[in-house]
Amino acid sequence: MNTRGLLDQLLKSGQQLLEKQAGGAKTGTGAGGLGGLLSGAGGGLLGGGALGVLLGSKKARKFGGKALTYGGLAALGVLAYKAYGNWQAQQANQQAPTPEPQTVDRVPAAQVEQHSQAVLRALVAAAKADGHVDERERALIEGEFTRLDGDREVQQWLHAELDKPLDPAEVARAAQTPEIAAEMYLASVMMVDQENYMERAYLDELARQLGLAHGLREELEKQARQG
Repeated sequence: MNTRGLLDQLLKSGQQLLEKQAGGAKTGTGAGGLGGLLSGAGGGLLGGGALGVLLGSKKARKFGGKALTYGGLAALGVLAYKAYGNWQAQQANQQAPTPEPQTVDRVPAAQVEQHSQAVLRALVAAAKADGHVDERERALIEGEFTRLDGDREVQQWLHAELDKPLDPAEVARAAQTPEIAAEMYLASVMMVDQENYMERAYLDELARQLGLAHGLREELEKQARQG
C-alpha cells in the first residue's frame, strides 16, 4: 500500500483550509464548521480539502500550526526533528552523544511509507477523538480520500480504520520507531481541540501509549501550535 502521496496531499490541503478560514473570517461565512466547508464557491471541499472534512465541524475553526504554513509530509518531519533537537538540548546529564533523529524528512525513500501510514492512522484516529463521526461525515471523508487517491487498497484500509473503535494503544502500535511516535503525536495535536475534554483525554493517553518523554511531548506541542 502506498499512502505517501495521499498523506502529502492531505497535509498540503491544510494550507487551503487556512486560506478558506481566513477568507471566511473576513466575509462572515467561516463559522459554519463542516457545513461551511461543504458550501460556497467551488463546491466548498475545494477550499477545505480532505483535511477539512477529516477535521469535522468545531475542530476546523481551531486548526492551525506551522506545518500547514509549510505544507506537506516533509514539513511534519522538519517540525518533529526540531522538537527532538530542542528536547535533546535540554537534557543536562547525557552520558553520550545522541544520534540524529531519523524523522520522515531524513529517512531513505523505502522507509517513508512506514512513517506515512502511521501518521495517516493517527490523523484518522484523532478525527474520531470527540467520540462522534456520523454517517454523513464518514461518507464525506471516504469520498474525499477517493478523490485524492483511487487506490482500492488504500480505500479498504481507510474503511477499516474508520470502522475501528478508538483505541490509543492500538494506534500507538504503529509507531515502530521513536521518531514515528513523535510524528504521530505531532499530527494528532494539530487535529484535536484541546479544550474538548474527550479529545484532550485521548491525546494524553496516546502520549502515554507512545512512550513520549514529558519534555519531548511539550516540544512537539509547541511546534504544532506555533504558526
